[in-house]
Amino acid sequence: MAETAPDTAPLPPRRRGRPPKIAGPGGAAARLGRPPLMADPRAEILRQAAQLFAQKGYVESSLNELAAAMNYSKGAIYNYFSSKQEIYDAIIIFTLTGLYETAAKAVNEADPPVERLKQFMMAHARFLADNYDCFVTMLVGFSGMANSGLKDDALALRDAHEGLLRRILQDGVADGSFREVSAAMTGRAVLSLLSWMVRWFKPDGGKSAEEVALEYHDLLVRGLMA
Repeated sequence: MAETAPDTAPLPPRRRGRPPKIAGPGGAAARLGRPPLMADPRAEILRQAAQLFAQKGYVESSLNELAAAMNYSKGAIYNYFSSKQEIYDAIIIFTLTGLYETAAKAVNEADPPVERLKQFMMAHARFLADNYDCFVTMLVGFSGMANSGLKDDALALRDAHEGLLRRILQDGVADGSFREVSAAMTGRAVLSLLSWMVRWFKPDGGKSAEEVALEYHDLLVRGLMA
């Protein structure tokens, strides 16, 4: 997350290059060169590409490798994406869209700030675990977005997610649940704890991402208590 974010941020309009929600294959693979019969071949390309980028890094990965992994021809991938960079940009938008929407859905505005902070943190961690390769691609294998329109979308989504967290913290300060703290600084600390789990967390490890988030929440709330 960047250094600053407004308290509120409108979601960007859909642009060319915005991926649908990633889903698994809907049928068996067809012969090489023809996209397999699946519910959403474009989404499957993104899923497989994120896995490849997470394992090898963006620079070291190629569309030839991606095509081979999917039993596609390279030309079949070009039916959906014009370049490796476009695939990368789409993964970033998918990740940020899903992250914000998951957290926004999980947070119940009627609950007190301490509970909303827990809901936010658990939702963030859960989405990270469920979309681990996409997170690694976004945070570790970063290459920079090429499409200026999609980059604007990405910044708006980032700001919306961070703005949701800041409002929770501001509400906690306002009602006396939390001591006087900077919502911007505290929000960045919370997001760093959660997002950079990707450096060490493994989805098949001992603790779930939500369990880690709960431990982080306990530590934070003890420090934030008025």
